[in-house]
Amino acid sequence: MANYYDLDDILAEEELIPVVFQKAAAGVGALDPSSETNNVEQGAKVELPFWLAHELHSRQTVVMSLPPCFNQTTRKEIQADPGSVDLRNRCQYFYEIGCKIAPVIGDRTIGSFLLYAFTNRYKEVLSKSHTASFTTSTKPLILLTKEETHLCEAAQSSMLAFKKWRMGGSQFEVPSVLGKKRKPDE
Repeated sequence: MANYYDLDDILAEEELIPVVFQKAAAGVGALDPSSETNNVEQGAKVELPFWLAHELHSRQTVVMSLPPCFNQTTRKEIQADPGSVDLRNRCQYFYEIGCKIAPVIGDRTIGSFLLYAFTNRYKEVLSKSHTASFTTSTKPLILLTKEETHLCEAAQSSMLAFKKWRMGGSQFEVPSVLGKKRKPDE
């Protein structure tokens, strides 16, 4: 499950996942906003955080479904133009949730879809992060997931460090040993 000290991993597991209860559950009516009692009936459709849905799924209490961010509409949009799809509004932790939910649900297409989306969006993130207009504008950053934002920030800081070095930042120093000549042996 979650890496105990990683805040992004903890927040990723808070993403809501649609589930269907296979058994009635007493005393958990707060999970179902449409329930008037304190019970959840068999067949009730509820959205639960991933960590809870995964635990209930392992106990065969619920059946998990794919979140809306992995529906066919999103897949078609990413296949058409990966860089223009706003994944942040759909799911801030798109790749993390996809990697966690794929083995649980058993959908083998999620892995290849995530790989396609990441590689194609990664190319655009890197190319945009190296341009001057991108560093002054925050508009492209609002389309990126948390993982992509971290990559973009790393690319920008790397480019700034390279430019600083190239413009005469820290210079290479010649070691003192190289300046001395050896005396010939007689």
